[in-house]
Amino acid sequence: QVQLVVSGGGLAQPGGSLRLSCVASGFSFSDYHMAWARQAPGEGLEWVSIILRDGRVAYYADSVKGRFTISRDNAKNTVALQMNSLKPEDTGRYFCAKRRDITYVYGNTWASTRDYDYFGQGTEVTVSA
Repeated sequence: QVQLVVSGGGLAQPGGSLRLSCVASGFSFSDYHMAWARQAPGEGLEWVSIILRDGRVAYYADSVKGRFTISRDNAKNTVALQMNSLKPEDTGRYFCAKRRDITYVYGNTWASTRDYDYFGQGTEVTVSA
C-alpha cells in the first residue's frame, strides 16, 4: 500500500529555517509528481509546491516563492521541502502528497486537491519568537 512518511517539522524563529522530508513507498515513486501542502489552524488546505517526476520542473505558491525549495531524490524515494526565511504565517501542518496521474502539469493547474490521491500524515511547523 502507498505510504508517505513525513518528518522534520518543529519550532523555528521568524527568519529561521526548517527542512521537511517525505519518504514514499508502495508505488513507483519516479513515475509520479509529488507536492507539499499545508493547513494553518482554522484554515483550509493551501498548496505550497509541486515537483514533477523528473525533478527538473517545480512550481510554488506565491506566498512561499523565493523562500522555499522543493527537491526530490528518485533513488531514495524522497521528496524534501527546504524552508528558509520563515514567517509566522508559515505556521501549520505540512503534508506531502502524491499526484493522482502522471500527465504533465502546467503552472496554472497544479494546485487542485482533487488531483492528489494520497497524503502523508503531516508534520507540525510553528514559527514563533
